[in-house]
Amino acid sequence: MDMTTQIKNNLISRIRDSKDLNFLKAVQTIFDSSEQSLYQLSSEQEVSIEKGREEIKNGESIDNDLLLTNMKKWLTKK
Repeated sequence: MDMTTQIKNNLISRIRDSKDLNFLKAVQTIFDSSEQSLYQLSSEQEVSIEKGREEIKNGESIDNDLLLTNMKKWLTKK
């Protein structure tokens, strides 16, 4: 078992067995703050996402499988 798996299993066991509400709230806070930093977008990223949503709404998109097929064809021509 690798170190990452050992740590995860240890944490899971300690959380599952804990009856300490303050400890559990602290762990929850750590997870919440960790997840928030994953989803903080720059203004440029937000603009790009909005632009993509508008393109999809206006039918200006292509099916992913078709795109991959077209890319493979294009790459074999090079």
